[in-house]
Amino acid sequence: MMRLLRSLALLAAGLAAGRRLRRPTTTPASPVAPPPAPTRWRDRLRIIGAFVGMLVLLGLLVAATGLIPVKASTGHFAVTRWFLDWSKARSVSTHSAGIHPPPRDSLLHPSLVLRGAGHYETGCRPCHGIPTMPRPRIAREMTAEPPSLSTQIEAFEDEELFYIVMHGIKFTGMPAWPARERDDEVWAMVGFLRTLPTLDAADYRRLVRGDAPASLDAEPLADLLGPQGTPRALTTSCARCHGLDGAGRGAGAFPKLAGQRYEYLYAALRAYAVGSRNSGIMEPIAGGLTDDELRALARHYAALPPPAPEAAPADAIERGRTLAENGLPAQGVPPCAACHGPGAGPRNPHFPDLAGQYADYLVLQLTLFAEERRGGSPYAPLMHPAATGLTAEQRRDVAAFYAALPPMAKSQNP
Repeated sequence: MMRLLRSLALLAAGLAAGRRLRRPTTTPASPVAPPPAPTRWRDRLRIIGAFVGMLVLLGLLVAATGLIPVKASTGHFAVTRWFLDWSKARSVSTHSAGIHPPPRDSLLHPSLVLRGAGHYETGCRPCHGIPTMPRPRIAREMTAEPPSLSTQIEAFEDEELFYIVMHGIKFTGMPAWPARERDDEVWAMVGFLRTLPTLDAADYRRLVRGDAPASLDAEPLADLLGPQGTPRALTTSCARCHGLDGAGRGAGAFPKLAGQRYEYLYAALRAYAVGSRNSGIMEPIAGGLTDDELRALARHYAALPPPAPEAAPADAIERGRTLAENGLPAQGVPPCAACHGPGAGPRNPHFPDLAGQYADYLVLQLTLFAEERRGGSPYAPLMHPAATGLTAEQRRDVAAFYAALPPMAKSQNP
């Protein structure tokens, strides 16, 4: 490398000497007028361009020799780390400037925080750790090292957290959100991250798992126990959010799955697995399961007794009943009962039963359908015009009606 640098210096000196020799000599009696200003600027620009080109060439030569280490074991130089952190902070601040977060009390609503907690355990804990416990050893050997969010989250504004969770960060291993149509899920993560510094280990476990047992993966010689009645995915992932009883942990953060139609549950899981139904929380989980596991989960939840209905204001229920039974022909909204009941007529088994479902969850799904951000099975487009024709208040009314409706008779499941 030193020889290369000396050769480049000698070459530059030789070129300069050659230019001096080629200059015409002048006598003191007839001095040459200085070149006009544009010519002088052109000469300076040529010199600057040659210098920059030499630096670029030198950089390419250094890179081509392979002398730059890329090993994570040595980390960055202090100045490199400072520059990268500073650049990252400035980029996040600039690009998040147009994001408008919800009010802080809405962001910290228990149901929103609960939704974020379930995904943090699956997608974030392996790198960022949990309260009162050190980060995983593998993550601490990464470059850049994932920060401990319990101690550093206060350094970010809400909109900056949203931007980072939604889009990830290049060259750090921080991935983008798998379903960028789902702002609601990303805000749920922001709400949980805001809560994270206040949690101890017991609080964290309560939020993440509720009454779900620890994973069976750690059970010794589990394969010798014989066939299991409970799908393994239920205890490793599903019960954290939906509960062992399929009642969605009682907060409205997650849907009730107990007693739902098998055909609908399996189709929904398949849609998540192939990415046609948008959810950054469900897509990675369903995508990691085999078809047999998806069917086993659908059978398990379909066989559970349906949970009790929700209470709702009587006037909202009555308005919702009128909408469900008659629709709104002037607004292009068909009767909901034609596909979702109640009623004695035959219904497509791929259409979900809505009786007793959480009202907040139903409102969210109608909103996603209206904005065409939900996706789903091949039947999902049927909901777009129906949901678009409803006002926000009408969505709440029809959701209140179905939430208060007693469970219907269960369909036959395989």
